[in-house]
Amino acid sequence: MCGIIGYIGKNEATALLISGLENLEYRGYDSAGIAVISDSQLIIKKAKGKLKNLRNRIDQSPIKSKIGIGHTRWATHGAPSVINSHPHTNQDGTIAVVHNGIIENHEELKTFLKEKGYIFKTETDTEVIPNLIDMYYSGDLMEAFKKACSKLEGSYAIGVISSLEPDKILAVKKDSPLVIGISSDGNYISSDMNAILSKTEDFYILNDNEFVALSEKKVIITDYSNNLINKDIFKANYSIQGTQKNGFEDFMLKEIFEQPDALKDTIQKCINSNLDITLESINFSDKIKKIFIVACGTAYHAGLVGKKAIETLAKIPCEVCLASEFRYGDPLLNEQTAVLVVSQSGETADTLAALRMSKKLGNTVYAITNVVGSSISQEADFVFYTDAGPEMSVASTKAYTAQLIAFYLFAINLAEQNNITTKIEINALKKELLNVPELIKKTLKLNKRIEEIARLIYDKKDIYFLGRGLDYITSLEASLKLKELSYIHSDAYASGELKHGPIALIEEGTVVISICTNHEINSKLISNVEEVSARGAHTIGFTSCLSNTDVFDTLVELPKASPLLAPLFSIIPFQLLAYHVCKLKGFDVDKPRNLAKSVTVE
Repeated sequence: MCGIIGYIGKNEATALLISGLENLEYRGYDSAGIAVISDSQLIIKKAKGKLKNLRNRIDQSPIKSKIGIGHTRWATHGAPSVINSHPHTNQDGTIAVVHNGIIENHEELKTFLKEKGYIFKTETDTEVIPNLIDMYYSGDLMEAFKKACSKLEGSYAIGVISSLEPDKILAVKKDSPLVIGISSDGNYISSDMNAILSKTEDFYILNDNEFVALSEKKVIITDYSNNLINKDIFKANYSIQGTQKNGFEDFMLKEIFEQPDALKDTIQKCINSNLDITLESINFSDKIKKIFIVACGTAYHAGLVGKKAIETLAKIPCEVCLASEFRYGDPLLNEQTAVLVVSQSGETADTLAALRMSKKLGNTVYAITNVVGSSISQEADFVFYTDAGPEMSVASTKAYTAQLIAFYLFAINLAEQNNITTKIEINALKKELLNVPELIKKTLKLNKRIEEIARLIYDKKDIYFLGRGLDYITSLEASLKLKELSYIHSDAYASGELKHGPIALIEEGTVVISICTNHEINSKLISNVEEVSARGAHTIGFTSCLSNTDVFDTLVELPKASPLLAPLFSIIPFQLLAYHVCKLKGFDVDKPRNLAKSVTVE
């Protein structure tokens, strides 16, 4: 969840570290810090809160250096504070460490080190690392680093510098993302490519338990046994423009409005002008009789839509599982089941663990992700890249709709492969998919109207969403977006379940937002809206098909689309609604409290 940056080279390190941390702050913003070596001395600067606090400290007392590491934190062990922020050091302040992940056996290691005379200052799990390195150091920093890592249990990406050997940065990756950036001006470590795209497009993608020693001109990669590892340079597949706001006030608003182009790229790489569909990197076995879709959060909601699409078009049963529960539910996997994992970052810890369990049990694993070179993309058997481009805001928008596109493409492909749905129906759906970018542009024109709706609800304490079928899934995602950004208590219910308990929550003035994009069930939804209206609710309707719109106190008309594809369009207004409510409340849109973009802890 945290962000790591490191640089060694010709240029001033401090400015490059702060610049890199700015591009990584979406990974965590409880605190931040850097460690640099200047005049053979290890210097640490830290600050609680967002990165601007650290930047202000450094501006007041600049440091000249050519080597350093930095970190932006999402707290796991120990409250957000200066003392708990990274980098952490050994007792005499000669070794500094930044760490992403969790050291599961840190309490045992701490007890062991205390018996050796080491004193601990923080509440973190990370502090054991520099002290272990210190204990093992006898003139070779890499040797001590490897011995220390051999004692660690859990997940970690680690960066190390030391005044004892001031001409190198050491790093390792295990179950937590880390890449190496290569440039003519020096070399970098980073939690992801976004942080340093303005400096280089050339990267080494690390596998687990690969150790790196960086100097200004060299990158040496070895394993635990000191065997050299040769790697091909990976060229980043997107530009620095994707990580800039490009005139928008916030990344989230930019990414909402990027959806037409992002989805166009994903669709057109798979459907040509003759309506032929090609999934170059996916090979679905004709032996598949059931699919387990495994994901977390927003990606889980995409999986629920995917289940409906695959079952409707391909008639293959699907079960959608929360990744955090999948391993503990004893899933009934066999040679006729496939596991499809979904993760924007490709690093989601629970989803990655589910992938690994499935592979151990002999299942074929398919993946939908947005990040080339991520852990999930490297370990899955087949990978579909959504081509949404970098998503910098913590709240996912364009990655969600791109995941929906992936599921529709999968469903169509499976239907054609199994000769289930008629060619006429399939071609009609393909044509509508090709028109999706234009329909989303039309939906985005509702922005001003949505801002008006936001002014009606931004000061409310509780908001409820209702929907049936796919509209219920959109309600779940809409409710999640509002919670993430506005901190308003919000719940989503299948509207038919309203009278089985939730209606007890409705009182005078309660806001109830209903979604209806399927004319076949609109009469049922109207009945549910009338039930809450009778109890004093303020009702807001988002619909593309209702004939009786007088039932709502406030109405927003959506563009018409086939019910199966409606989730692609019906979610857009709620992304905008969450955005505008957040702005009206004066909160940070791109960095909601307590959240981080890439959830690399379980």
